[in-house]
Amino acid sequence: MEFVYKARVYYSDTDCGGIVYHARYLDFAEHARTEMLRTALPSLSQDEMRGEGLIFVVKSIKIDYKKPAHLDDELEVHTRLLKAEHFSVVFSQQIKRGEDEICSLEVKVASISSDGKRILMIPKEVIEALS
Repeated sequence: MEFVYKARVYYSDTDCGGIVYHARYLDFAEHARTEMLRTALPSLSQDEMRGEGLIFVVKSIKIDYKKPAHLDDELEVHTRLLKAEHFSVVFSQQIKRGEDEICSLEVKVASISSDGKRILMIPKEVIEALS
């Protein structure tokens, strides 16, 4: 399943030249992954997962910047599950402005206990909903 999240570039996302700060792409990607999870599992909120002792944390990110985004650009973040394992998932994400690819990311997310003391197996229904 590919999930598409729309975002607009605001003044706070940019430097004085109107170009998006490099770190803001990580925020756009994070918002897209969160909304993908909300859409795939509407009956299971992040608060409920945390209440059950489960949270997701970013383990690693590879990012390739290709073109700059600018103030007022309308962006789309295309997200899909690349690989699922027992304790982590890998997402492929592309941030686009129309047909132009702005950057691409590969993000590995791990499942841990809400107290941060141990890794936890990702529930089967979560992986199935994201696939």
